[in-house]
Formats: sequence, structure tokens, C-alpha cells
Amino acid sequence: MKSKEELIDDLLDLAFAEDVGDGDHTTLSTIPADAMGRSRLLIKEEGILAGVDVALKVLHRVDPSIKVDVMIADGSRVKPGDVAFIAEGPVRALLIAERTMLNIMQRMSGVATMTRRYQDELEGLHTRVLDTRKTTPGMRVLEKEGVRLGGGVNHRIGLFDMILIKDNHIDFAGGLEEAVNRAVSYCRETGRDLKIEVECRSLDDIRKALEIEGVDRIMFDNFTPELTREAVKLVAGRVETESSGGITLENLRAYGEAGVDFISVGALTHSVKGLDMSFKAV
Repeated sequence: MKSKEELIDDLLDLAFAEDVGDGDHTTLSTIPADAMGRSRLLIKEEGILAGVDVALKVLHRVDPSIKVDVMIADGSRVKPGDVAFIAEGPVRALLIAERTMLNIMQRMSGVATMTRRYQDELEGLHTRVLDTRKTTPGMRVLEKEGVRLGGGVNHRIGLFDMILIKDNHIDFAGGLEEAVNRAVSYCRETGRDLKIEVECRSLDDIRKALEIEGVDRIMFDNFTPELTREAVKLVAGRVETESSGGITLENLRAYGEAGVDFISVGALTHSVKGLDMSFKAV
């Protein structure tokens, strides 16, 4: 299994392959090889900054000699006119890195900004907002980092680091108890220490799940806030609770006030507008 750093390296390999190809011929034809310069990362919209650390990787991938003076750290609130950092080095390298760097930073900052908006709606409550696997293929590790920088909590990274038994698993396995028992046996037989979460579609499902040994978290699937409140009372702190399905910024607070521990929101990553910024010559 690849590490986070290896996944980022693979992403950058693909990003440069699709953007630069056999060379940035505009830059190569117009900029002298020995030209040196400075560019600043200018913020043009209010939001949460994310991706500075990855931007440094992008710049140094193109040319390790580029020097970067960081003014604003990841996770900070930013506004139009703010300068996140200034990079200095070969002009050709600055121009070649520009678009890949901006694409990543704008996307990550958009995710962080959206996440902060959702988490702020839950201010004063113990409920935390979670991301999902509804991410851009190849960008998951960075989008989930954006969620974390925005104040949210990462759910499982992929299919490998947690067991989440959803409705299809339950139906194909022949029932909730059968699915959970098989998951517990699988973990024991393979020596894996994985948390087990089950998706419940009714209060009866929750009662069944609470009777099965090995369940760590129960997901309330498409419950109303009122039904969620009943479900939380039924669980009574015995396992973690999560709400999912049909949750928007407008009704988020109602679910949090129902007492659920986590609320998973696909929109944090699948319906995001990038934060506007530019990389301009000083």
C-alpha cells in the first residue's frame, strides 16, 4: 500500500505529464534560460488557504533551486489581496509550475473553505463534519487534507482502512448480523485491526446492530432530524453515531442538535468551487 507522499508523487507525475508533455514551448521560446525572477501567490477571494505544502513540492519538482518565502500557513483564513508566498528562481521553472500548482491549491482551498463553512454551522456542539469517498480520482489524499485543514474530520481514506457495511453489503450477505459476523471473523483471521461501521435504515436495524458484538459505529442512513434524535437516545453512547444522506448546509445544525457524533457530507469534496488565486510576477 502506497504512503501519502508516494500518492502525491504519483499525482504530480501525471499532472506534469498531461500539462507539460515534452516541454512548455511557449516558455522555452520566449524566456532566456538564465532569466531569474519572483512571483507571488495572490489571494483573490475570501476563504481558507490549503495546499501551500504541496505547492512547495510542485515548485521544487520543477527546479529544486527555487526559494520560497511563505507568509500564510495552510489552514489560515485569507482575503483578497493577501499574499500567501513569494517564490524566487529561474523564470522558466516558475512559469512551468504555475498551472499545476494553482490547480491543486485552488481545489484544496475550495474544499477547506467549504468544510469550514459546514463545521462553523455546528459551533457549540460536539458534532464533527466528516468527508466521504466522493472525491476526484487521483486527488483524494489532497482533498481529504483540505477537509482536515478546514476543520473537518477524515472518514476512512479508502476501502482498506475501515470496514463500512452498507445496505448493499447487508443485502448481498443475507442480513445485518451475517455481514457483521463475517467482518469480525475476517479481521480476526487476517490479523487486521479495523473499525467496523454499519449502515442502518431504521430504528429496528439499530436495535439489531446494538446486539451484535464488534460494531464500533452506527450510521443513520437518510434519517430525519427527529428520527435521528430518537436513534441517538437508543444508542445511548454505546457506540459512535453518524448521520448521512440528504444533509445540506441548511439542515446540518438540526442533525447536530439531535446529538449525533459525526455528520458525513459528500458535498465537501464533490460540489466544490475552487478558491480564486493567481501566481503573478513581482
